[in-house]
Amino acid sequence: MSRPMLLVFLLLVLIITSQFEWKQQLVSDIEATPSISQKQQQISKREEAVKEKIILSQEKNIQKLNDLVRSLRKQLLQCRSNNETTNDTLSSLAENVIELERLQILED
Repeated sequence: MSRPMLLVFLLLVLIITSQFEWKQQLVSDIEATPSISQKQQQISKREEAVKEKIILSQEKNIQKLNDLVRSLRKQLLQCRSNNETTNDTLSSLAENVIELERLQILED
């Protein structure tokens, strides 16, 4: 074989093999792309699950706080009722003391 023919042959072999390698890289890149998008989908699904858990936890906390507010309001009403009863008792006692003092003054 002549030297130019050998160089042309080697050049053809080089071109063919490089194209084959490029095709393999393209195929592997194309195959890798869906796996990346699948991973992104999985990540977004996990993020959504975490967000849902956070929301549920916050809803539970809100419900507990609402229950505590109801309980405190009930206790406040009971305290007010007790205070009114105590005030009524004290005012009737005060009236009785005043009445007794007036009677004592009249007897003297």
